[in-house]
Parts: sequence; structure tokens; C-alpha cells
Amino acid sequence: MGDRVKGKVALVTGGADGIGAATARLLAAEGATVAVTDIDGGRAEALAGELGGLGIAHDAGSETDWQRAVAQVRERYGRLDVLVNNAGIGKGVGDIEHQTLDDYHEVMRVCCDSVFIGSKLAIELMRETGGAIVNVSSIHGIRAAAHEAAYSAAKGAVRLLTKSVALHCARQGYPIRANSIHPGYIMTTQMKAWMERSGNYADMHAALVQLHPIGFLGAPDDIANGILFLASDESRFMTGSELVMDGGFTL
Repeated sequence: MGDRVKGKVALVTGGADGIGAATARLLAAEGATVAVTDIDGGRAEALAGELGGLGIAHDAGSETDWQRAVAQVRERYGRLDVLVNNAGIGKGVGDIEHQTLDDYHEVMRVCCDSVFIGSKLAIELMRETGGAIVNVSSIHGIRAAAHEAAYSAAKGAVRLLTKSVALHCARQGYPIRANSIHPGYIMTTQMKAWMERSGNYADMHAALVQLHPIGFLGAPDDIANGILFLASDESRFMTGSELVMDGGFTL
């Protein structure tokens, strides 16, 4: 397709499906070498093989797994230019009265701890040569959802953690930018499965569409396009920023 990230090495977590897979494919099409990581190592390896990159089985909430993944990237490529912290889970829907503490901890571990660990280790590789960190938050990192207490907390934390990372890197003089992206409701495999579990897919779909003034739900490729922009040098004057791609949900 093009060369917007030509010569860059990128690591995409949660890269076997949905937004992560769309992002991995687009970055590769635009010239990057891509390491695809996912809890489903087989699917990560399959996609990476298709793209000519590196596939890694990776629990994004595990520091040990992160250390192993980054070591593999360092050994294979000797550098890291782009980190896309995309891995996340919803762990069901639950308000503050009904969501369990165990579920809360697991959502925070996968959605937020992963961003902390990944960013910390990525900076070690990026601080000399430069890089871009893109953290996938959510519209619910900006506007809370009563029925998603843990998810709102985790994605809100990702939003401000991104700003802290960006400010730290700037003050240290590291040529590293960090930005967050905030998707609306996107038609991923997980989203479709959630709507199917509701028992009335058509009504659920229509209700979600109504939340988005643009009149339709987003596709993984829509968000991948935004991530590509933040990963590329086209966004070189952006750090600590929020790219909201939500079909007007937060208006």
C-alpha cells in the first residue's frame, strides 16, 4: 500500500483479532515489521507468518511474559519503534454493586497493568532511537459507563497513564511520543459475541447505533487507521494527546 511506517519495528498486543489484527495488517502494509502478540499464541503466530513478522504467545498482564516478548523483539530486530498497547478484556458487564472484586482486578491487570509494563519496557528500547507508544483506551476512558465499573476505571487509568508517560519522556529528552486512542463501539468478534449473548442481536445492535450520531458502528479498520497515524511521523507534534474515534458518541 505505502510506506508511512517503512523501516519501523512495531509490537502489537492483542494482535490476533479485532482492532489488533487490523492494526498489525495495516502497519505491515505500510512498511513496518510487526511482532504480533496475543494470549492465543497460535493465532498470533499465524498472522505474523502471513505478515512476515514475529508471533508471540503473550499474557499482556504478566510482567514475565512482557520481559520475554520484548527480549524476543530485541534479539530478532535489535530495536522497537512502535508499541501498540491494544490488549484488553471487558470481563462481562457489571456495575459497582454487582461486579466482583476478582473481575475488577482481572480487567485492571489486562487493560491497565499491561500498558504500564509494556510502556516501561518499551522505553528501554526506544529512548536512544526514538519511538511512538499508542495506547488503546476507549470512549469509556473519557465518559464513564454505569454498567462497566471496572472497564471504565481501567480505560480512564490508561488515558492518564499515557499522559504521564508522554510527559516523562519529554522531560527526559527521550524522542518518544505517547498518545491514547479512544474508540466508540466497534464491530469486533468480541462485540458481536456480546450482542449475541444478549438474546436479541438486532435490538442490541440498533440500540448501540443510536448512541453514535454518525449512524453506524465502527469497524476495526477505522481504528487501525487512527493508530497508523499516531505510529507514523505524521503525528510527530502530538504527545499526551487523545484521538477520539467514536462516531460522535461523546459529543
